[in-house]
Amino acid sequence: MGVGLAVALGAFFVLSSFVACWTLTALPGIPPARCAVQNINPPPTSESTAAPGATDIPATINAPQSELPPPWDGASRVTILVIGLDYRDWISGQEASRSDTMILLTIDPVTMTAGMLSIPRDMWVNIPGFTYNKINTAYYFGELYHLPGGGPELAMKTVENFLGVDIQYFAQVAFTTFEKMIDTIGGVCLTIPEQILVGRTYEHSVTLEPGYQCLDGKSTLGYARNRHTANGDVDRSGRQQQVIFAIRDKILDPANWLSLSSKALTLYNELSGGINTNLSFNDAMRLAMLAKEIQVENIKKGVIDYTMMQDGYFNQDGQQLAILRPYPDKIRELVDTIFGGGTMQPMATGTVEEKMQAEGARVVVVNGSGVEGMAARTSEYLKNLGMNVSGFGNTSDYPDDYYSPFPDRTILIVHAGKPYAMQYLMALMQFDRSNQIKVDFNPDAPEDIVVALGYDWGYSNPIP
Repeated sequence: MGVGLAVALGAFFVLSSFVACWTLTALPGIPPARCAVQNINPPPTSESTAAPGATDIPATINAPQSELPPPWDGASRVTILVIGLDYRDWISGQEASRSDTMILLTIDPVTMTAGMLSIPRDMWVNIPGFTYNKINTAYYFGELYHLPGGGPELAMKTVENFLGVDIQYFAQVAFTTFEKMIDTIGGVCLTIPEQILVGRTYEHSVTLEPGYQCLDGKSTLGYARNRHTANGDVDRSGRQQQVIFAIRDKILDPANWLSLSSKALTLYNELSGGINTNLSFNDAMRLAMLAKEIQVENIKKGVIDYTMMQDGYFNQDGQQLAILRPYPDKIRELVDTIFGGGTMQPMATGTVEEKMQAEGARVVVVNGSGVEGMAARTSEYLKNLGMNVSGFGNTSDYPDDYYSPFPDRTILIVHAGKPYAMQYLMALMQFDRSNQIKVDFNPDAPEDIVVALGYDWGYSNPIP
């Protein structure tokens, strides 16, 4: 559903001479009084229906405060979080929805480059004020507890904390808006790589065959939302980005401008009734004019895939949640590739040692090497290198399902996102991610990283 923003930007370009009642104001969710438009996120009017994990959260939440962004200066990089809501929550009548789609878009007017990064909905992250949960519940909690700025603000702060990227704006797209917009512009055309079932429900679905074809709104939405393919959310993120580019091609094709201009009023009404954003009308217009000038080869795309995360489960309130545990250092590399150039500097500077020391990860060393006293010697060695070692002992002192008392190889057990400490230890101990990194996010753990020493380190190490 987030791909609706691409339609919005293109439509702004062809609507530059159109003046009418507008709901894309700088005050999210509060349209002018004279405008009778659809409120896509009405205030709760009944007792809350809490999502898993919400029942133990107090009514008063220490959450980030909402601040309206300053007007765009026309020169700084702009980053926008596109949010689409979970269709299942809409049809079930819950008073608050989870986000179904999160795509981070960025435009740099200095280098004339842009980028987009798709974030899987089941990513296990720290939500400010709520500890760890799926990233799609950030929007839910913000709405449910009436936090300043609501769901969009908490979602923005959560993604900022997770990726380390400043986000100025959000665009929340209504479920039905996407379908109507695609139909109004005459559908989109793209290449379907493999047979796929699309539709809102299995009872109302169609099968798309491989090959180049043009889709209406309902089929395009189903294509962009389907999760039931080999790589789940990763495949879906790729299809959503494919749809964004198909919309871009359709709107920026001069052959379609006459038709789009004749539908300007319809496009405007659908946009104003189905998008909630903190972008002002003027800034949206300026960004649209800028976006159309950026060449497609200067738009970077990224999807957080299974090389940057692993499947897992978390027991929460008696329920077993399927989650995706991130590899922070790998995600950081992708983020730096997309957001690190132009007017935005890389998120961290200095040597690997300096960044590791500044990060201050709490490290515990346990001895499974078979060499007596190795944990103590390694702890002292790491401290001399500037690492924050908070404890050491034997494997029996630090029980964990991930390692046996005498592992063949040293492993790192990661309880919190500390990418620079991980990078430093991996280089120091000369091992790779495939079988020596175990991600077990646990916000209550007393340490961030457990270094479980194996035979390899016990009998071959650089300790003086």
